[in-house]
Amino acid sequence: MDLFEVILSIHIGLGMICLLSGAVSMLVPKTKGGHTKWGEVYHGAYAALAATAIILSVWKWNEIAYLFYIAVFSYGLAIYGYASRKQKWKSWLQHHIRGMLGSYIGAVTALLVNIGDSIPLLNKLPDLSYWFLPTIIGSPLIYIVARRYRKTSSVLKKIPY
Repeated sequence: MDLFEVILSIHIGLGMICLLSGAVSMLVPKTKGGHTKWGEVYHGAYAALAATAIILSVWKWNEIAYLFYIAVFSYGLAIYGYASRKQKWKSWLQHHIRGMLGSYIGAVTALLVNIGDSIPLLNKLPDLSYWFLPTIIGSPLIYIVARRYRKTSSVLKKIPY
């Protein structure tokens, strides 16, 4: 196994950690504890994932340059969502939701672009759909979740659909 394959294996493992910890973070109650701990795992793994993606894409630029752009854009969204919470920006929760869910869409997009043609049912779709399907599905979900947790009268209230 050469160095590229070692870094690729680490990258794949980090991607799995991101997808799993991100999903758990979305599903657990939004209180300090579970959500915060899984969110920290997600963010830490995402930082390392972006770093390995940049290394791999520079290494084989002519073949996988797209990985560089997905990594930079998606991790930018993760930093945006993470910083909004840590620094308590005005309306931080809206920024946090958009940034973190946007970064998750980026991770799913990268996964589908790389292995979508080997997933049953999805492999019947045109390859170009792997680039757009996560955003088409995820963007309305971001809107719904952000709306559900919007701020009203200085108290954060959960708004039913």
